[in-house]
Amino acid sequence: MLMRQPTGNLQFTYQPPFGATLQENGVQFSVFSRSATAMRLLLYNKVTDQEPADVIEFDRETDRWGDVWSLNVKGLEAGQLYHYQASGPWDPAKGQRFDSAARLIDPYAQALAGTFGRSTDGVVRPPKCVVVKDDFDWEDDRHLRRDLSESVIYEMHVRGFTKSRTAKIKCPGTYLGVIEKIPYLQSLGVTAVELMPVNEFPILDIYGNPPQRPNYWGYDPMAFFSPHRGYAHDKRPGAQVNEFKQMVKALHAAGIEVILDVVFNHTCEGNEQGPTLSFKGLENQVYYILSEGEHYTNYSGCGNTLNGNHPVVREMIFHCLRHWVHNYHVDGFRFDLASILSRDRGGNLVPNPPMVELIAEDPLLADTKIIAEAWDAAGAYQVGSFGNHRWAEWNGRYRDDVRGFWRGDGGTLGALATRLAGSSDLYEHAGRPPFCSINFITSHDGFTLNDLVSYKDKHNMANGEDNRDGDNHNISDNYGVEGPTRKKGVNTIRGRQIRNMLATLLLSQGVPMIVSGDEVRRTARGNNNAYCQDNDLSWFDWRLVEKNKDVLRFVQSLIHFRRQQPTVRRVNFLTGQPVDGRLIRDVSWYADDGSPLDWGQHHLSMVAYIAAPSRAEDPAGLGRDLVMMFNSTGEDRTQQLPAVGRGMKWNLFLDTAADSPKDIYPELNGPMPPSNRAVDMPCHSLKVFVSGKVSAKRRK
Repeated sequence: MLMRQPTGNLQFTYQPPFGATLQENGVQFSVFSRSATAMRLLLYNKVTDQEPADVIEFDRETDRWGDVWSLNVKGLEAGQLYHYQASGPWDPAKGQRFDSAARLIDPYAQALAGTFGRSTDGVVRPPKCVVVKDDFDWEDDRHLRRDLSESVIYEMHVRGFTKSRTAKIKCPGTYLGVIEKIPYLQSLGVTAVELMPVNEFPILDIYGNPPQRPNYWGYDPMAFFSPHRGYAHDKRPGAQVNEFKQMVKALHAAGIEVILDVVFNHTCEGNEQGPTLSFKGLENQVYYILSEGEHYTNYSGCGNTLNGNHPVVREMIFHCLRHWVHNYHVDGFRFDLASILSRDRGGNLVPNPPMVELIAEDPLLADTKIIAEAWDAAGAYQVGSFGNHRWAEWNGRYRDDVRGFWRGDGGTLGALATRLAGSSDLYEHAGRPPFCSINFITSHDGFTLNDLVSYKDKHNMANGEDNRDGDNHNISDNYGVEGPTRKKGVNTIRGRQIRNMLATLLLSQGVPMIVSGDEVRRTARGNNNAYCQDNDLSWFDWRLVEKNKDVLRFVQSLIHFRRQQPTVRRVNFLTGQPVDGRLIRDVSWYADDGSPLDWGQHHLSMVAYIAAPSRAEDPAGLGRDLVMMFNSTGEDRTQQLPAVGRGMKWNLFLDTAADSPKDIYPELNGPMPPSNRAVDMPCHSLKVFVSGKVSAKRRK
């Protein structure tokens, strides 16, 4: 339920109906289990305790209400540590896996403490649940409610962003460490950070030992309602709750929204060979999609599949989303392998899946951004068809088409134009606007941008899987040498290609997403699947901010331009028709000689003219016309400024073939084009010219 706070500005907290709830005289513990024959509450005094200090039996007659076991324990306070323990049938063929000895994490635990304890008796001792008091002083903090169309998203890893010694901060690798680096995020100009998973996942293996390959990325959920304890600076139980809130509050104060990458497709319990830590021991056949009872379907590629469209699991996911929105003030979610949410309890993809529709329509989530990774590990690919207009999507087609064009792949010119214009082929037919497309060229999963232009092949031997892991389809190139080189010609082309792709990304219709470190050429040394690399291979190297300050300046200038220019962030699709009575179409395409482009010629060069938006879309009249000149061939060319722009004042905005600082002109005061309007275009380059202000007279 929603509760109004008694003091300060209007604030809300959301209290899920399950879990451990503080009462005036103690704590109410509530947990769902339909098939359990007995339920016990294990209470601990210290994080390091191997055994509980007290065990309380739920009375089946008085402490069970329907399928919910609930009791009040007087005298308990915030900070109390606990597990559940459930008895019931062991019948894997029928989906039942109760283990009366297992210590179980509360599915609704709001914090965990400690790690897996060492075991000599075969009993797994998972991190302990913590009773949490939600009494944080948010002061005036509210969701920023920035329009998605105005967003520039920065995907980052909380630990990796500041863990390196080169960060030179007080609290490296933590939520508080992010706060220390907010000035950098502000200088970059991004409007939102998209945090890789921050809900609880295992740090040690189930026997209390460091795993051979740690799950650095965190895509292995253990407790959906709990912020990850490993990112807290203060190691006391529950400290991560306050520190996470401090981070959100500080980011909001800096004008930066917080989007969480959430993993509602599987859990760390794995398949039938995996441990019983929580869901398996409470109601296995409800929480997971099973195959022939004993076996787990694996649409996630991680051993099991959460049964997201079962009413009980669906309710849990809603409670969880509301919890993060109203108790942590997060501004949105990116749903990992979201197509799994489109599968019914039999694993079949269904039209209008209730889970997807309900997330979009939930009134308590109305202020949030919802973004789908619209595919899964079992072959579903729903880019362009996931949900309604409330859902945005990671546009995998954008990534592949832009990479292919700039690599010089034949037949990619039309695809590039479509992506540049907002991917109307994917979204317009369903009445979805251009900003439903989250455009990206790189993400955490795959090469960094620097490595995309430095390696033809993945180099994942450090992961210990004989280079079998990671995607083989990278659409990358090394331009003559695999990996780092001192060859000037190779490095020149690589620098151009990095700028080409960054400029394309930040000038495309839709919403751009940049991966942390790409703006300063971070490298993972050719590893395109660094999920287990909790080290310098993955961490942000802050020395690069100075070393590659020219690229950083290029990105900062592009982001500033994008945020000022409605021309490149339309809320409606381009039509190819004149705007506001002008003779100039809102978008037009030309060949090198200035003639209309023949799409059938399979060229790898073109000129795009994008006109300023209408007064209705741009009432302040900030929009300017753009001419974008593309040459992804390996030869120098000459391109003609379109005749349609005659009589207007033009200045060079960016030139990816020029050395810094002449690669970009943040004040829009670059050189004017030649008087004959013939522009030299070096190989693998992009130039953009910006018009003077488009007068009201021109727009009529």
